[in-house]
Amino acid sequence: MKQSLFFIILFLLFSCKESEKNQIPTETPNKSFALSYANGFTIEKSGEDLTLIKITSPWPNAESVFTYALIPRDRMNVITLNKDAYDAIIPVPVENIVVTSTTHIPALEALGLLDKLVGFPDTQYISSEAARERIKKGQIKELGTNESLNTEMVLALRPELVVGFSINAQNKAYETISLAHIPVVYNGDWTEKTPLGKAEWIKFFAPFFQKEKEAEAIFKEIETAYLAAKETATNADRVPTVMSGAMYKDVWYLPGGNSWAAQFIKDANANYLWQETPETGSLSLSWESVLQTGELADFWIAPAQFTSYVDIKDASPHYHQFKPFKEKQMYTFADTLGETGGLLYYELAPQRPDLVLKDLIHIFHPELLPNHKAFFFKPLD
Repeated sequence: MKQSLFFIILFLLFSCKESEKNQIPTETPNKSFALSYANGFTIEKSGEDLTLIKITSPWPNAESVFTYALIPRDRMNVITLNKDAYDAIIPVPVENIVVTSTTHIPALEALGLLDKLVGFPDTQYISSEAARERIKKGQIKELGTNESLNTEMVLALRPELVVGFSINAQNKAYETISLAHIPVVYNGDWTEKTPLGKAEWIKFFAPFFQKEKEAEAIFKEIETAYLAAKETATNADRVPTVMSGAMYKDVWYLPGGNSWAAQFIKDANANYLWQETPETGSLSLSWESVLQTGELADFWIAPAQFTSYVDIKDASPHYHQFKPFKEKQMYTFADTLGETGGLLYYELAPQRPDLVLKDLIHIFHPELLPNHKAFFFKPLD
């Protein structure tokens, strides 16, 4: 009788411990956090302790979905997950991180997390003043280039997380880092097709640092400002026509009609002359084709690297034929640079689309935002 009672008690104790250890469901999340604009990732919660981040668009036309399990650091020893079910299992909050795109910097800065950043490839392209101070002090290490990431230096830093981006599934540097048991998480913010979709990726970074509420509040402010500016643009008396891009060798590159850049022009209540094209990236056209469509455009936005009328005049006689060149209605972000020459637009614009939209509204409809000071887009010299 005593022996039977002993085994019953032992079984109950063992069952309780097993129940505690496995109390987090590993396969069926029970709460999904809706994203309003971003299409490339999802966030799901299972109970209080397991967060799943799924990257559904790490690069264009990706066939793979990457799933990352985030567990509070103090719960790692009592939660068991099937490692084969996830691309990485990551203790949070993360204490130090390596990121690989300048578009990642503004999210970390807005969340107050730059002190967690220990390394970056091509630090010369970072424009953030706060990040540059940390680079000067040696607190953010140079890690080569993203195409040739210095894996030895990454391994020496031993970051708890590497946030990478890639154009396809082949990246030997990330494979090497993963084999060293440093989790690599893909960020696909650059594949988003809408301004607010890109900006919403701040919510991707938040769970790694348990900053979800902060990210939600920051994004809400950006969304509110963007939508308010978009509404202001609807009060314009006219809808001007807009062209964009420039030639590289004999090919004129400009945004496709379903691209991020084209959406800005549309939301600023202007007529992008290639807005009916289906491409989400860029178009590659002959200069003759562009002239046929855009010769009489009212404005010319983002003429590649050109920052002055002298430069663009010397580059090609074809440019002289366009009305915006003749009437000095060309605007560029190419001369808005960081301390070491990085283009601020490429770094900050995805995170702050409200500033881009206000710039464009001020250009196309100056009467609507008379006191706006240009942030990215400025007239050519």
